[in-house]
Amino acid sequence: MNEFEKNMAALQAGPLNRRDWHRLALAAAMSPWLGACAQAQAVASSAEAAQGPRWQTDPFSLGVASGQPQPDSVVLWTRLRITEADAAQMGQSVVVVCDLFADAALRQPVRQWRVQTDAARAHSVHVVANGLQAGRHYWYRFVCGSATSPVGHTRTSPGVNDAVDRLRIALASCQHFEQGYFVAHREMAQRDLDLVLFVGDYIYESTNPQYMLRKHEGGVPKQLDEYRERHAQYKGDADLRACHAAHPWVMTWDDHEVVNDYANDLDRNYTDPQVFLRRRAAAYQAYFEHMPVRLGPDANNASQMRIHDRMAWGRLADLWTLDCRQYRDHQACPDPMRGGGRVVVGCDALADTSRSMLGAAQEQWFTDGLTRSSKRWKLVAQSTQMSSSGVNTPLGRSAFTDGWDGYPQARARLLGSVAQAGLKDVVVLGGDVHMNVAAQLRVQPNDERSPIVASELVTTSITSRGLGEKLLAQIRDSNPDILHARSDERGYTLLDVRPQGISAQFRTTPNPAKADGVLKTQSQFQIQAGVAGVQKA
Repeated sequence: MNEFEKNMAALQAGPLNRRDWHRLALAAAMSPWLGACAQAQAVASSAEAAQGPRWQTDPFSLGVASGQPQPDSVVLWTRLRITEADAAQMGQSVVVVCDLFADAALRQPVRQWRVQTDAARAHSVHVVANGLQAGRHYWYRFVCGSATSPVGHTRTSPGVNDAVDRLRIALASCQHFEQGYFVAHREMAQRDLDLVLFVGDYIYESTNPQYMLRKHEGGVPKQLDEYRERHAQYKGDADLRACHAAHPWVMTWDDHEVVNDYANDLDRNYTDPQVFLRRRAAAYQAYFEHMPVRLGPDANNASQMRIHDRMAWGRLADLWTLDCRQYRDHQACPDPMRGGGRVVVGCDALADTSRSMLGAAQEQWFTDGLTRSSKRWKLVAQSTQMSSSGVNTPLGRSAFTDGWDGYPQARARLLGSVAQAGLKDVVVLGGDVHMNVAAQLRVQPNDERSPIVASELVTTSITSRGLGEKLLAQIRDSNPDILHARSDERGYTLLDVRPQGISAQFRTTPNPAKADGVLKTQSQFQIQAGVAGVQKA
């Protein structure tokens, strides 16, 4: 009996409590993917897998990955990349065996799973490796016929009530394949980390010949096969594969995983929503097929897929990953000729208190969890910059409608909840804007009469080009809450979370990120436990 069937049996047996209902909902969401995930069974040996296909080319060329660690489980991922040399296998259902070990030498086997996958899921494999010990390191590999994957390293999170003295995170976002090389991933792969936290724009659907160092294959993706090919090209990068194999990842998305500046069911071209949602469904399925995440597209609506989540790191921290795209209201004061974000002045719709960046259900879920959290640190991972970046002009203050400045009432509502609950250890983590930012967060931005209620750290892009210095200087001058903002370098942010405080290093290389690039520390900041706000280290 699989997990979904167990929960259904529990439903028929009698009343369920809130936790049971939550488990049932998650199991239902996973049901279309049970064949490649939840129905994986422990087996005795790899003999069956070894009897599978005799591969002409390596089917594990996209590597391996792990993600979403829990105290007793972690997601293990791979995808068989089948070439023309093995065309006979393309339409076949294939058995893959996943081996888990307690040591890097692979001499201490822990568990093994047999998974069946096929072309309907691009021959991707998701194993929810459960029954594990909390706070432990593990190593894993996949075997299919004559092929064996690279070995990956992962770990489970500590027990939810365990005393933990450290959490090391690499915060990353925005990796346009064409605009640079993934040298940041090369360094991250070599670091001693607990997890990589990726906050959006894993792939880009767009191209810009002006900044091209290497080229996307194919045109702009709109169909499922096209999104699959784009993901596969990114996974073809050796540095990205190494970073996935080295650490578990925790992820959310932004817009370019589908198309630039989409908001809910609307894209920049004002495409008919039903047509756009079919594109979104294709993008979401391809995303799931290439990521170490637990849940795939919804069984009843393929254009919906839950990515927002919450995990604990012992008693040290709660970490939320929020979805700022799927449920948001459309951008305010749109241009009738082209949708998406734009810079506006005097847009009355920004004062509408009903507008939401997260959608009402996700906003309520997040606010409830945040205000009730008993962990030392409340880490909020979302896709963009929350502090205001508007510019003061003779006609009034500008606002970019695709970011949090375009949803100021939702931002005030969220930060107001933090203030009302008396929380001091909330840290908002973001990406999207292609610059490093350290900022104070207030209910009323840039108003010294409004107390600082939270801290913000935004990481620059892995490769994507940043703002020009002239505009950035205007943003800094108009926003005293921003203590640091630099958009001229690429990289990631190294976070060291401890009970007494958080230190952050902006690790960067000059733009563009070259294949032989070397990273340095651009700047360092710290956050003291019990004191809201960022301080220069």
